[in-house]
Amino acid sequence: MKTVKESGTKPSAFIPEAMALGKQVAEKVKGIPYANFTDAMLGTPTTAHILGGAVMAKDTSKGVIDKHNKVFGYQNMLVCDGSMISANPGVNPSLSITAITEHAMSKIEPKKA
Repeated sequence: MKTVKESGTKPSAFIPEAMALGKQVAEKVKGIPYANFTDAMLGTPTTAHILGGAVMAKDTSKGVIDKHNKVFGYQNMLVCDGSMISANPGVNPSLSITAITEHAMSKIEPKKA
């Protein structure tokens, strides 16, 4: 299983506003701003967050979970962590994980009294 960019621009770790702010802060604290080697030299964004492993897809031939985070072949089993994010977005994925999890939770039927 492999993530492939279908259209649009590739994710980038380079954010001009962040670089400008980093330089300003570095001047004030007599520091040196720097970027991760792979971000700067290879144009490949990196993250310290563990991602992937439970790819979201239409069926088991392409992934592990469906669009509602349900694990194929199981009832009442959902994946709601970083493993559902199949590719590095180039930024902290916490809010994306939270939003996708909230979407998955909204698909659970309320318990009947």
